[in-house]
Amino acid sequence: MNPVLSCEVLAVGTELLLGQIVDTNSSWIGEQLAMNGIATHRQVKVGDNRERIVQCLREALERADAVVVCGGLGPTHDDITREAMAEVMGVGLHHDEAVATRIRELFASRGRRMAENNLRQAQVPDGAQVIAQTRGTAPGLICPVQTPAGERVAYLVPGVPHEMKDMLERAVLPDLRRRSGDTATILSRTLRTWGESESGLNERLDGVIERLDARGNPTLAFLASGWEGIKVRLTARAADTDAARTLIEPVEAEIRAELGLQVFGTDDETMESVVLQLLRTRGLTLGLAESVTGGLVGARITGVAGASDVFRGSVVSYASEVKFDVLGVPVGPVVNEVTAAAMALGAQRVLNSDVGLGLTGVAGPSEQDGMPVGTLCIGLVIGDAEPITTTVRLPGQRQQMREMSVITSLDLLRRTLLAG
Repeated sequence: MNPVLSCEVLAVGTELLLGQIVDTNSSWIGEQLAMNGIATHRQVKVGDNRERIVQCLREALERADAVVVCGGLGPTHDDITREAMAEVMGVGLHHDEAVATRIRELFASRGRRMAENNLRQAQVPDGAQVIAQTRGTAPGLICPVQTPAGERVAYLVPGVPHEMKDMLERAVLPDLRRRSGDTATILSRTLRTWGESESGLNERLDGVIERLDARGNPTLAFLASGWEGIKVRLTARAADTDAARTLIEPVEAEIRAELGLQVFGTDDETMESVVLQLLRTRGLTLGLAESVTGGLVGARITGVAGASDVFRGSVVSYASEVKFDVLGVPVGPVVNEVTAAAMALGAQRVLNSDVGLGLTGVAGPSEQDGMPVGTLCIGLVIGDAEPITTTVRLPGQRQQMREMSVITSLDLLRRTLLAG
């Protein structure tokens, strides 16, 4: 078995080429490979054509020690990655009854009838190792391939993102690490920030970055993630987890000291989960009044398990009349701080909450009430205190502006709660 030093990613699906689905899988896979010390030299997309899939697989396996193939493992006639892989391996396919049983059990557990073509997913190339399916009906496969340069390996995973991620973390990455001979522990800590651009963060952290570049371990990377904030990821390699943590902790402390309240969370925390916890520890409930976001803030909050003990609800007051009649907003222009404050007070009153948060603004396509596209007015009231208001200008097209409004408004609430 040759050691794995490099890897390529092959995404299968005509819908990727047509732009019907954006290939986020390849970028995520590339990130995970890099974090595990595996170099990625190419990422390729190919349609649902057996001849072209075979060609892409052979070319990838000539260049790289391993290839991760994502997609084409479903039950329909155009899911042909298994057949293409068997051709590259020079073997046939056999029926794996354990896989078939698991497929039947998954359908039965959901109370759904199983179409017989689902058993196509139980066809396994001879010599391949099955990665058991736990989230969907398609198993993954680990396929050894003999080439003139020695043994290579191909990992076949489903295209459904949550199924792919599960298999990569559970089976593919551990197998790649084993084959690479790398026994080091790789540990990452992600600091989530909001309030400054990626270039601004880079400038503020220039000194930290310069020192890390000189040392080489840990490393620092930025990842702009839309309404998830801008992520600052620290990654360390060491003999064990404790040693890796020892490398990361002083750098994390230095970054936090420089960025202050711009760091709102770590790792899997989100702005909404952090805000909910702050409200929870203070014994406060939250009510929303949303106009420009049309319910996006409430949707993000209710996406956090256990939000119901804090979140009272949201009044989606998209029409001006709803603002006037339900929330008690003064009749007149509605994109201003006076309206935002009245919306927050109305939400607090209508929803019987301790905290009211109101959002109004202009997402486009044209200005409103003399305010340009990208204007967001936020009103916030906590208890009997006077409302806090602010107006910001956000970039981007309609959807991006609305998403930025969500994290911006919740960040105002977070900072206010932390200020006491």
